[in-house]
Amino acid sequence: MKFIGTDLDGSFIIEPGIIEDNRGKFSRLICTNELKGIGHFENFVQINHSSTKQHGSIRGLHFQVPPVAEIKIVKCIKGSVFDVIVDIRRSSPTFLCWYGHNLSEQNMKMMYIPKGFAHGYQTLVPDSELIYFHTEYYSPDHEGALHYNDPQLLIEWPLPVGSISERDASYPFIDEVFEGLDI
Repeated sequence: MKFIGTDLDGSFIIEPGIIEDNRGKFSRLICTNELKGIGHFENFVQINHSSTKQHGSIRGLHFQVPPVAEIKIVKCIKGSVFDVIVDIRRSSPTFLCWYGHNLSEQNMKMMYIPKGFAHGYQTLVPDSELIYFHTEYYSPDHEGALHYNDPQLLIEWPLPVGSISERDASYPFIDEVFEGLDI
């Protein structure tokens, strides 16, 4: 596995070592020994799967707050997505900065998302699927979200919005009282 740092400290694009022959491809999704090399020592406790039918659909930008702030690894297993993270760590020099990267079944890359980041994605092709590895269990009492089209973030989504849930579309814009997370 190769860990490529992004512009947002602590986040990485993971390029798996791919073994390929006439039968197909093989790669590891998780290797705790290799994750220790980037300072990751927590266990993954939940794996989620999402399937999105329409291209241009947006999911997110979601996060969990302490004490159940979580680390995620996200992988596109079918189709292609533009995966986005937003740094919401109050004391970070990149507070409210975003980073996006294409994840696809072809490139087999993954996004490592540390605690204190919001996450979302836009599907680039129909019938895209992701799996997410989480270090915390989902807790509705500790969830938060940013509006996908917040003017303070200026995320450059590659496609017009095809579909978004009523819930994700209803999150308020960031205001002067948004302090971020103390991670």
